[in-house]
Amino acid sequence: MKRRAAIAAVVLLSLCSIPGFAQDGKVDEYIQSEMAKRKIPGLSLAVVRNGEVIKAGGYGLANIELNCPATKETIYQSGSVGKQFTATLVMMLVEEGKIGLDDPISRFFQDAPAAWKNITVRRLLTHTSGISDKLYDQIDLRRDYTEDELYHKIASLPLDFAPGEKWNYSNPGYLMLGILIRKATGEFYGDLLQKRIFIPLGMGTARIISEADIVMNRAAGYRLVKGELKNQEWVAPMINTTADGSLYLTVLDMAKWDAALYTEKLLKKPAWTRCGPRSGLTTARRRSTVSAGDSMRYAGIGSSNTAVHGRDSTPTFPAMRVTG
Repeated sequence: MKRRAAIAAVVLLSLCSIPGFAQDGKVDEYIQSEMAKRKIPGLSLAVVRNGEVIKAGGYGLANIELNCPATKETIYQSGSVGKQFTATLVMMLVEEGKIGLDDPISRFFQDAPAAWKNITVRRLLTHTSGISDKLYDQIDLRRDYTEDELYHKIASLPLDFAPGEKWNYSNPGYLMLGILIRKATGEFYGDLLQKRIFIPLGMGTARIISEADIVMNRAAGYRLVKGELKNQEWVAPMINTTADGSLYLTVLDMAKWDAALYTEKLLKKPAWTRCGPRSGLTTARRRSTVSAGDSMRYAGIGSSNTAVHGRDSTPTFPAMRVTG
């Protein structure tokens, strides 16, 4: 399974459970305690109330070797938190009629295996396609692959279950959505994210990961090996551009994203709920979550020692419109 560190933070925090949560001392004490407990080297936090950032800052280090502190401007890898942007882009294309939720994906992949005949766009979105995560046992993460090569690797693997039979979290399912977006539009999904979501919302530092580019305020990534922090393992550049979670983001970007979820800037209200109760879109409208999964609450994003997948989310409390 693909691993990337320096991703959405794993500090669990329910701000509503902390009396006077907006008081800096209480938040700081809680964050620092959780960082020590979970051996998180650094993170950034934004607390948003009624669309206004009421607290933003960094804790710990964005880069341990350079002794560089984390700040509210620190840029982190999104990990699977990035899936919600892929899902939203798909739904924007659904609204425009370029993709149908119940289209079989064989519409876009003419040589799809016969076993895929009942896989629809909806089933890719909702992790009910049966497409297996065993892809990452079959590829070399230190080698670049084209989208076509990755597609054929995925297509060569047997399904984990019949499409629609059950739910199982699938990174390759979202990788496939990125390839499908190019087939439907002729454009790389990352370019469309910039044009259709990041620029319109003013998410000025959100972008696809690039190891080659100079990226100001970029955090280093870490992993925990037998209780000791190590640098994240190197992953081939193309593997770090796929639609299952390959973004750079700050907490300030995420605050703008969260605010947009209460509006129709990106999608009309019915589109947020068209994928059913297990979809990340239904949950995203309510909680700014990643696509599907049983959501856990976290505060901000940070340089993490734990690989995070789509069961993590930004906690949102709709009655108060408070997001941490």
